[in-house]
Amino acid sequence: MHILRSPREIAQMRKPGLLVWRAHQLAAKLVKPGVTTGEIDAAVEKFFVEHNAIPLFKGVPGKVPFPAVTCISVNDEVVHGIPGKRVLHEGDIVSIDTGCKFDGWCGDSAITHPVGKIEAETQRLLDVTSGVLALAIGLMGKRSKWSEVASEMGTYVRDAGFSVVESFVGHGIGREMHEDPQVPNFVSNQLRRSGDFALEPGLVIAVEPMVNMGTKQVKGLPDFWTQATQDGKASAHFEHTIAMTPDGPWVLTGPPVPNEQTPW
Repeated sequence: MHILRSPREIAQMRKPGLLVWRAHQLAAKLVKPGVTTGEIDAAVEKFFVEHNAIPLFKGVPGKVPFPAVTCISVNDEVVHGIPGKRVLHEGDIVSIDTGCKFDGWCGDSAITHPVGKIEAETQRLLDVTSGVLALAIGLMGKRSKWSEVASEMGTYVRDAGFSVVESFVGHGIGREMHEDPQVPNFVSNQLRRSGDFALEPGLVIAVEPMVNMGTKQVKGLPDFWTQATQDGKASAHFEHTIAMTPDGPWVLTGPPVPNEQTPW
């Protein structure tokens, strides 16, 4: 059963959300041909350390503990890519996913960037994936249950000729990065039977559609972490941490608004 957060707790969660937003702005400036994924990761880690924020990803348990503060996935890599010596090239796309804990609360967000000039169809993939996240945020203030949002998300992606990754879903977030409920970007029998939840004030979730140009099927790579498309076609990933309030959804990992108090 998921926890509903108080207005005071949600306000506290805005602090890590803003730090994650700022980390993404830093990373975005580094995305260009010739830069390594490891250089981007190092810059984000330095930023979190300077702001007394705890990276959420580094050390996450697995067959090999995750070694970085960002997941950086390139081209056909869907999620959980390990940053390192890989050099970005013109025409690539690169998904950067990161999160931090600040004052005991978590924020988590992902953005897929073009590297220089990319093909038109690849840009359309990015536009559809960011668009379906924007659609979900808008619907969260107009629908009563998550299944209604997830249904429209799936339709939006399929109508664009792309596929929704079903192997990975979003999640509740609060004191820990991964909390209940699970937040799929599509409607499944499990969601209809027992996984649905109300879009009520106090709910805080990370919504993260992953959209593939071809098949929805993914495969694990030998590093024990990186997941890639089975057909080798491109994948995009966008994510925000979002709180439901009496006034509607609040994107906690969105940019600061005028006169907003910031934690740096």
